[in-house]
Amino acid sequence: MVVCGDDGLAHRLAAELRGVHGEQVTLVVPPDERTARPPVVGRARAASAALLDRMVSAAVGSVGRTGAPGPPAAAAGRPDGEAVLEAAEPTETVLAEAGVARAAALALVYDDDETNIRAALTARRLNPRLRLVLRLYNRRLGQHIEELLDQAAALAAGDGTGGADGTDGAETSTTVLSDADTAAPALAATAVAGTGKVVQAGGLLLRAVERPLPAGGPDAGSGLCTLALLSGGDGGGGGGGGGEQQPRLLPADDEVRQAAGRQAVVLEQVSAAGGAESAAPGRGVSGVPPLASLFSRRLRWSVAGLVACVVALAVALSLVTGIHPLRAFYLTLLDLFAIDDPALGAPLGRQLLQLLSALVGLLLLPVLLAAALEALGTFRTASGLRKPPRGLGGHVVLLGLGKIGTRVLTRLRELNVPVVCVESDPDARGLATARRLRVPVVLGDVTQEGVLEAAKIHRARTLLAVTSADTTNLEAVLYARTVRPDLRVVLRLYDDDFATAVYRTLRAAYPQALTRSRSVSHLAAPAFAGAMLGRRVLGAVAVERRVLLFAAVDVGGHPQLEGRSVREAFRAGSWRVLALWGRPGTPPGHVLGPGDRVVVAATRRGLAELR
Repeated sequence: MVVCGDDGLAHRLAAELRGVHGEQVTLVVPPDERTARPPVVGRARAASAALLDRMVSAAVGSVGRTGAPGPPAAAAGRPDGEAVLEAAEPTETVLAEAGVARAAALALVYDDDETNIRAALTARRLNPRLRLVLRLYNRRLGQHIEELLDQAAALAAGDGTGGADGTDGAETSTTVLSDADTAAPALAATAVAGTGKVVQAGGLLLRAVERPLPAGGPDAGSGLCTLALLSGGDGGGGGGGGGEQQPRLLPADDEVRQAAGRQAVVLEQVSAAGGAESAAPGRGVSGVPPLASLFSRRLRWSVAGLVACVVALAVALSLVTGIHPLRAFYLTLLDLFAIDDPALGAPLGRQLLQLLSALVGLLLLPVLLAAALEALGTFRTASGLRKPPRGLGGHVVLLGLGKIGTRVLTRLRELNVPVVCVESDPDARGLATARRLRVPVVLGDVTQEGVLEAAKIHRARTLLAVTSADTTNLEAVLYARTVRPDLRVVLRLYDDDFATAVYRTLRAAYPQALTRSRSVSHLAAPAFAGAMLGRRVLGAVAVERRVLLFAAVDVGGHPQLEGRSVREAFRAGSWRVLALWGRPGTPPGHVLGPGDRVVVAATRRGLAELR
């Protein structure tokens, strides 16, 4: 495997492939990354820490785009055999030096889309059979690039250059992913469900929670299924005590029945996306605002009061003069707009009612003017940013509308969760999305006093801080906790050690409140690693020192699944079918057909068998 990138996602992806999946990895990073601390994942902790102190043992000359000698690319080795290549850009020379021609898969996870596309075109030319995984933020461009590169691979295979080693079209593939799209569901679910062990699969939002097993078997609780039985110790793993129970992934139903009272990881369904609830945010997305938003509540009450006065005057006129109610209403309107003749010589009651109608007409003029101005202002700001309404409560305050924040906002609205956004940059890319979804936005620096108050933080359900600055996220969380000590907070932090220290401190200072810290690269790495391995990995859940993978698998061509019921397709310790793709609540007796796609929870070895 070859991983090329310039930020934490590259380091974490390499550590994921090496430490979790046991793959041989070559990492290509810019030279200035020698001073950056890579993240640590699983068993790759020691290997990743060694990257801090790696020594450049050889210099390999590289050639720039113009053909002139460029800055050297440095190759270094690791104690675990993982190669590190340092180069400013993934040029053809650098990719060849990294072994792309012999590699099984290449991940291009640079922050710049153009760099990834240019390197992907070069890599496809060097190795038509290469499995490519690209990181692109632009979804539409990603679809076109994916089709283009797959077509190039198919043409090369048709010319006889592919398939010599048994590589088929499924192996020679191009997958375009976005770290923002991959991490957004987990961040949104953490804000809603309060846990990071969340997987979005086929319209389902699944949550893995730790709790003791009830008596009565696997179906006695409210969970969908039991994913794992935890160890009898403190959950730290290891082989300490002699009689300590070891964790058991995907246990059989008999084991679950005999383990009543033991701590287990149980899968629950949080909500279903894509149904009636997810369609609700679509209302009012068009450019025409609803009628209720044209006029303020005070103005609507004023108009209602004037209408009531006109009706009362018409009724009184009909009673006093004895004329028909419709004619009385007509005369009242004439008096109201001062276009009727004076009631000279008329009874006293008629004259008094005419005077009162004229007075109501005077009151009507400013109301009509206010209505016109409010309607004009509403239409002028229909494409602008909304302000948080006065009675808003139970919402999520989202800090930052960059790449990550925009995707998180979209996901929260799909879940029909009320959101108030806070953004300091008036040209942020997510403001257009907030305007289209008619989400209230507060423009201002979150570190300044009064900005969070304007977002109604004192009545919010969750604070979700996903700006690109760790200090800004931390400062906003600390200030919000002074306003609401029991507020649920989810903050995005890049550095693992810093995130761990912040998490422990906040949990100790506010034990009654829920605190979660997340790294986008940590959330996105399993999906990128699964794509490099040719699997559609939807997410991963850590169980002590082991990991459970959630993947989408096509039933056709799998004798372990095809023709079996959902219950019969379960293999303890390897995989378990959770549901049909897009069909929550699949009955256990449903027989899987060749055209079905299922969501499975599997161990690494079990998913390799299903591959």
